[in-house]
Order: sequence, then structure tokens, then C-alpha cells
Amino acid sequence: MERGTATASPTLRPGPATTGKYASSHLIKDRKAVGISKGSYLRVHYKNTRETAAAVSGLTLAKAIKLLEEVQTHTACIPFRRHNGAVGRTAQAKVHGVVQGRWPVKSAKFLLALIKNAQANAEANGLDKDELMVKNISVQQAPKMRRRTYRAHGRINPYQSSPTHLEIILAPMHAEVPKADETDLAAAPEAIEA
Repeated sequence: MERGTATASPTLRPGPATTGKYASSHLIKDRKAVGISKGSYLRVHYKNTRETAAAVSGLTLAKAIKLLEEVQTHTACIPFRRHNGAVGRTAQAKVHGVVQGRWPVKSAKFLLALIKNAQANAEANGLDKDELMVKNISVQQAPKMRRRTYRAHGRINPYQSSPTHLEIILAPMHAEVPKADETDLAAAPEAIEA
């Protein structure tokens, strides 16, 4: 190879598997069976958004929308489990099995907008909105946006924001496996021995 020429390596080509991204949408085989919505570099606090997403993950679509709307009106709180330093206690958090909770209105507003967008994408793919659930929410920190604040005696301190990357995947709920009858359970050891 001549000096100064470069060739693209087949193992290092850009793509979801090699760029270091942690989103889950590239793992889905059938993109028509889900509803996906993404937001990048969103000006909303990462820690609040992470806790809000953890509270919504695994809920049905109707329950997730209801919870986020109640957080905006302060009739339900988001439980803070990981980023809970100096978070106050509230009686509303007892529903979730913890005592610490907050009402991150801006995070709830951003998540609600993305969930409604994913719902529209799922309906465009022919899915029924009554059978959708929040299958996966990926929340990552975006690069910090830097500003400065001026302090006494001529000093300058950093004044940074913590933006967020978000990805929401809505998928249909799986049918529940029916519970076995007691007669089937009694016959099961005989079937195993035979």
C-alpha cells in the first residue's frame, strides 16, 4: 500500500455494533413488531430521567402514560432508588415500596412525548395500542454542556448541564402461560419416570 492512502477496515466499520453505543434497537430482528422512539442530547437532567425511566419500564402503555401525567400534576411521585442522596421522603413513594421520591416534571414531560411518539410508530406498524407495554428504556448521559459562573475574588467555576440520550421500545405483551392443574402436577412425576 502506498504511503498516505488509507483503506477502511472491515472490522472497524461504523455501525451499531462497533461505535460503542448502548441502545437496544439494533438488537431487534423484526422492527415492524415494535414501536421505537429516540431522543438525543435532550436538555433534561440525566439522574432524574434515569429514575423516571426505571419507574415506567415494564408498565403497560396506559399505566405508563397515566403515571407520567400524574407526576406532572404531583398526584403521584417517582421513586428514587439509585440517585437518592438528599432526596426527601414522601408518603406517595410507599406505593413503590420506598420512602424517597420526587416529582421530576421535566423528565416526565420528555418521556411522555417519546412514549407517545413510539406509540404512533407502533400503530403505524399495525400494532394495537391496548396490547403495548414499555419493553425497554435506555437512558445514557450525553456529553456535558459547559458554561462558567463567576465567583468571588476573580475565580471562575464550571457550570455544566447533564443532557440525556433516550430510547424507548414498545412491544406487545406476551400471553400468560396458564397455570397447571393439580391433577397435572400429580401425574407429572409418573411421566418423568416413564
